[in-house]
Amino acid sequence: QVQLVESGGGLVQPGGSLRLSCAASGSIFEINAMGWYRQAPGNERELVAVITSGGSTNYADSIKDRFTISRDNSNRAVSLQMNSLKPEDSAVYYCNARLRSGRWSYPSTYWGRGTQVTVSS
Repeated sequence: QVQLVESGGGLVQPGGSLRLSCAASGSIFEINAMGWYRQAPGNERELVAVITSGGSTNYADSIKDRFTISRDNSNRAVSLQMNSLKPEDSAVYYCNARLRSGRWSYPSTYWGRGTQVTVSS
């Protein structure tokens, strides 16, 4: 079994900052990529940012230059530093990992339960 546990969500005023963290645990042989997605009410889940084991990153256009994703490979963790937050950033943020649970396993995708981020005055 693989678990992804997020932390760091909450309520913040527009222009403020939050840092989300996610730790992976369980039967993990290799993590290929970790990232963050978000889903606001009435919207589909969308990519926010992703980082590969080699450090390559990809960001959604809407959050470029405001959010930074980073990864701690040794601790199987990923973080998302969110600055200059806007009300439209409000959503449930989900941690995502693409990993292999064993040497001969195919990669599978896992999700955390999500953490709420609300940007409001």
